[in-house]
Amino acid sequence: MIDKELIDQLIEGDEPAFRMVVEEYKRTVLNCCFRFVKNYETAEDLTQDVFVEVFRSIKKFKGNSKLSTWIYRIAVTKSIDYLRFQKRKKRFAFLSSLSGEDQMEELIIKDNGNNPEIELERKERIRVLNLVMDSLPENQKVAFTLSKYDEMSYKEIADILATTVSAVESLIHRAKNNLENKLYKYYKKII
Repeated sequence: MIDKELIDQLIEGDEPAFRMVVEEYKRTVLNCCFRFVKNYETAEDLTQDVFVEVFRSIKKFKGNSKLSTWIYRIAVTKSIDYLRFQKRKKRFAFLSSLSGEDQMEELIIKDNGNNPEIELERKERIRVLNLVMDSLPENQKVAFTLSKYDEMSYKEIADILATTVSAVESLIHRAKNNLENKLYKYYKKII
């Protein structure tokens, strides 16, 4: 079904069409939210919020982008808003360190033969990467995450962030440089 027909059905309040949208995009939205909040339960809650927002706001959808891009933009915005709220409450660092690293580990395929030393090294690498990623400016973190983890094109990222492709290229380039510099400084200190 093409987006236009589906959008018309959603605007009319067609429940089967809405269920179809949820089924089609639920996993993608959940993964997107999880990459930002690093907590599965929170990502599930945000996913529900995203679809509530889709249902409430579909009449405002102008059709300037694909429906999937619009849904992704809502997911990114909800995730970032959640993180901002957590920072204001001074709980973000605590929640991120307690729940994010352990659950991020579950997503990485374990192929270490249950070697405790390798497992410890892997946990440390994940912890350091999370710290460095979280220290990036928000727009760089979003662009880099959408590019590297979600494998989106620069055009798709530009649509989600409502910016130009060249701005996305610049954000990702700066994110890579910042990550490289911060990781270099971190590992240089401990060597």
